[in-house]
Amino acid sequence: MRKNIVISTTAIILLFMFMKTEVKACTSVIVSSGASTDGSVMTSYLYDVAGFMAPLQFYQGGEYEPGDSLKLYGFREGHYLGKVEQVERTYGYVGNMNEKQVSITETTFTGREELHGGDGLFDYGNLMWTTLQRAGSAREAIKIMDQLAKEYGYKDTGESFMIADKNEGWVMDFIGKGEHGEGAVWVAARVPDGYIAAHANQARIREVDWDDTENWMWADDVVDFARDMGWFEGDKSDFSFVDAYDPIDPTSLLLCEGRVWSVYRRAAPSKEFSADYWRAVKGAEPYPLFIKPDEKISVEDMIDFVRDHFHDTPYYTGEGFAAGPYNNPYRWRPLFFELEDDEEEITYTWERTISQPQTGFSFITQARNWLPDEIGGICWYSVDDTYSNAFMPLYIGMDDTPKSLVTGNSVEFDWDSAYWVFNLVANYAYGLYSYIIEDIKQVQEEIESRAHTMTGAVDLAAKQLYENDNKEMLVEYLTDFSVNNAEYTVERWRELGYYIFAKYNDRYIREGDDITDWPVGVGYPQDFFRRAVDDRPGYYEIRWREPNEPIK
Repeated sequence: MRKNIVISTTAIILLFMFMKTEVKACTSVIVSSGASTDGSVMTSYLYDVAGFMAPLQFYQGGEYEPGDSLKLYGFREGHYLGKVEQVERTYGYVGNMNEKQVSITETTFTGREELHGGDGLFDYGNLMWTTLQRAGSAREAIKIMDQLAKEYGYKDTGESFMIADKNEGWVMDFIGKGEHGEGAVWVAARVPDGYIAAHANQARIREVDWDDTENWMWADDVVDFARDMGWFEGDKSDFSFVDAYDPIDPTSLLLCEGRVWSVYRRAAPSKEFSADYWRAVKGAEPYPLFIKPDEKISVEDMIDFVRDHFHDTPYYTGEGFAAGPYNNPYRWRPLFFELEDDEEEITYTWERTISQPQTGFSFITQARNWLPDEIGGICWYSVDDTYSNAFMPLYIGMDDTPKSLVTGNSVEFDWDSAYWVFNLVANYAYGLYSYIIEDIKQVQEEIESRAHTMTGAVDLAAKQLYENDNKEMLVEYLTDFSVNNAEYTVERWRELGYYIFAKYNDRYIREGDDITDWPVGVGYPQDFFRRAVDDRPGYYEIRWREPNEPIK
């Protein structure tokens, strides 16, 4: 018997105490089986929080007796929230994907402030993980989340959840009632087969097909509650979750919907989705909840989606003055700033791309219904900036974790921690980005190509073990591959760090191994020279100067 089961270890609780509240940060994509190259259902998740580090979420599941309980601790600050009644059988999970191949991702849309807080027990992190312990399908997960909110209360901000299993995927816009009632109000829509969806910190569900209960689910009072609060009038057929619970403004368009546009324009270039909507042009048409991609989507495509800086568009952040002399696509926070113009203070914001330096962890989940659950579920996991990381396949059937993914905290550097290994390499690259990113991408391609090739072989061998009813060896095999490949990846990244530190020491470039060679200085691009000269005309010029000539 296990009494008072804790959802996370003490180490995890302490690590979460270092976290800071997130602000419009995460990005998620979901791909239906009919839209993927191999028939898998996929989701992606980037958890973007400044200064955040957390161990890989790993829980092995278990069996419990009546009276057992589950203690919950705030996934941000680590304080005790309370406890809920435990169920008889719980499912294990790796990352945010459980042993039944059910996955849950989220982005925070915040929504109406009147609906935050209250006396509820659940924050959204615990709502996801508790649901993963209990849900055998995506539809069941939606019902469990609703029931937990009704029974124990939900006190967090508004969330868009993407909930998937090995057969289908759903988008769910969800917000509590604060001090105005119990439970939560929400709408969930099934992603049509052959389609994909994306969300990025802005609620996305507008029109609801109230007659289609096979592909739509909702809280019973989602419309009535909006009416009671004065946020909706008129016929139910005109109801929009976005307008009622998370009205758009220029900020949410510029910082959030641009990322949806980024995914959609990559997946379906033939649709020629206009940038007007996310650029806050009045009257522009919102992007659809779902789109059909021009071509089927692979795991590699999903990884490309989350490595975007508005590449190949006029909004690419790796060009122009703000990118600096070495084409850095990132803008250091805070995103907002004010400048005085004609005695008027004007508020500005940098662009918000999908790939970000402050990503704590990210993953692509892959659910495959033609394989046993232990083999079919893969969580392609990594830490830090998606553009300069490497995704590692973790099979859901594994029963141990890579030590480097559960080691360390956000305030003490540790070479044994994957978080610090990837952060150190990325942070060194930020100062000389156009040069160092090419070295990183070369190793990134090497590691990920190796992993994609190896998973094909692992699938075949693991399936043979499963068919021979050798469960113990199957788990051992999947664990060995997942752990060893992850540790290989982290070690390869340490080597990459050593290499680039030596290669670019003192901002020279040492191309070869000959220590007698004189290295080449990195210098600056021509436009940077021009800006420097324009800033101080004549100052850098090599010439004789006249006596008493002013020094500029």
